[in-house]
Amino acid sequence: MIFRRRDRRPWWRIVADFLWPRGGWARAFTYVKHRLHRLPDPPDRIARGIFAGVFTTFTPFYGMHFVVAGMIAWISRGNIPAALLGTFFGNPLTYLPIGVVSLQTGHAILGRGRLHQDEISRSLGGKFLDAGSDLKNNFLAIFTDRQADWHGLGIFYDEVFLPYLIGGIVPGIVAGLAAYYLSLPVITAYQKRRRGALRAKLDAIKEKKAREKLAREADGDGKAD
Repeated sequence: MIFRRRDRRPWWRIVADFLWPRGGWARAFTYVKHRLHRLPDPPDRIARGIFAGVFTTFTPFYGMHFVVAGMIAWISRGNIPAALLGTFFGNPLTYLPIGVVSLQTGHAILGRGRLHQDEISRSLGGKFLDAGSDLKNNFLAIFTDRQADWHGLGIFYDEVFLPYLIGGIVPGIVAGLAAYYLSLPVITAYQKRRRGALRAKLDAIKEKKAREKLAREADGDGKAD
């Protein structure tokens, strides 16, 4: 295929690049920032897209963040590419604190008390594994004589997914609004500066053409004499 990599990366390199890009996260964030600045849309629409992307990172729909962010941006009349870029707010450096805050808030809203950090770290992985095991087992149960079991999925939904979904709303809105109000003036200033630079370049081109025209006319007058 045309776009297939010529050098196949080993699995450990794929994992390492995901956790820490070769250029570092600072370079990755700089790339995203420049892409956001260059989007051809009014600043308020781009900022609404950024809000959608940042808010989406506080939802438990991992693997579907692009889809969810795009839908929220479409509903809020925001810039969809900006929403997709905004989801980079969620990355291996931020997913842990995002998950902890969302789960803590969700359990508090549901009246289940406050979970301690060590409890979340110790039990969360096991709940994911149990839910995955149930999914695999129940899928095989369709084609074999295995008995479907929803116990692990039920615990995962009740203790992880639902609290995460509810608890992520408040911090997601706070982080999204912060991103909106921080990015709006920056994008506005950048676009004004860019329009000024383009206008100056256009004026310089016009001035150059005018000088060339005057030079040609002067040459023509000289030859006529």
